[in-house]
Amino acid sequence: MSYLLSLLDKSPLDDGSTAAEALGTTVRLAQRAEELGYHRFWVAEHHNMPNLASSAPETLIAFLLAKTVRIRIGSGGVMLQHYSAYKVAETFNLLASLAPDRVDLGVGKAPGGFPLSTWALQVGVDPTRKPDFADQLSDINTYLAADPNYEGPHATPFPPTAPERFLLGASVESAELAAAKGWRLVFAGQLNGDPDNLRKTFEAYARASGGKTPILALAAYAAEDASAARKAVAELRIVKVFLRDGRSVNVGTEEQAAEFARQAGVGIDRLEAKAPSVLHGTAAEVRRQLDELHSRYGVAEFIIETPALGAAERLASVERLAKGQLSLAA
Repeated sequence: MSYLLSLLDKSPLDDGSTAAEALGTTVRLAQRAEELGYHRFWVAEHHNMPNLASSAPETLIAFLLAKTVRIRIGSGGVMLQHYSAYKVAETFNLLASLAPDRVDLGVGKAPGGFPLSTWALQVGVDPTRKPDFADQLSDINTYLAADPNYEGPHATPFPPTAPERFLLGASVESAELAAAKGWRLVFAGQLNGDPDNLRKTFEAYARASGGKTPILALAAYAAEDASAARKAVAELRIVKVFLRDGRSVNVGTEEQAAEFARQAGVGIDRLEAKAPSVLHGTAAEVRRQLDELHSRYGVAEFIIETPALGAAERLASVERLAKGQLSLAA
């Protein structure tokens, strides 16, 4: 089957490890992914979370670009609501000038953290003057275009090749917005694996973009044998907390749900715990699942997030998938 494999990493901390060790693992994963022929390596943005070390993807991207040679490095993604579109464009133009034709700008709409970190990130922002997400995408398009006739501020330096632009989403609304703004859609299947929603979103993006197919992001774990894979993912859980003001959010534990509610100053209406959507099995079994998704939806690229099962096992899963010849990037 002809499709590319890429990776998304959140720099999780193993029990008893430090953030420096977690980031060192991320660097080694990126270098190994390049050796194995993965197409992209993306890092995430999460704030005020002691179990994750990737709070500033643009900083980590710069370091990873310096530690690799060919693989594309990017954000999966920048949480755009916190930032000036101009500053984001400047940052990624600079990165793309340092490493031409290797930089991806992925953006998302979520806050990437709990209410207190969101407040701290936006404490100087006047809510009445804050642009909406769609306007920010348009502004980034303008700043990245390097139009000499544009009379506004230029997001210098201008690289030889502009960063590739990706919108992370999992809804028909995201698909239509990405197509309207000329951004590639990455369907966040690791967050919303509902097959009906996936189908509707893919169809909406194809209609709005003239037949293009989204990249599909998902969680996957390849073990030495199927029973080990089942045992590993069986312990994984997502907790969805429904607040009394109508909001809902996915967190990792019931303790995190209680903390989110405390920071939001709103009571909890109910909690729903469920197993996350993770492709799992041997490398051959995961390959068959990816082959099926490729055949059914025409997916040309998958972005794989490996569950936080320990640094050594994350690396082993990445190697097993590559040895199954899943990526044709090389």
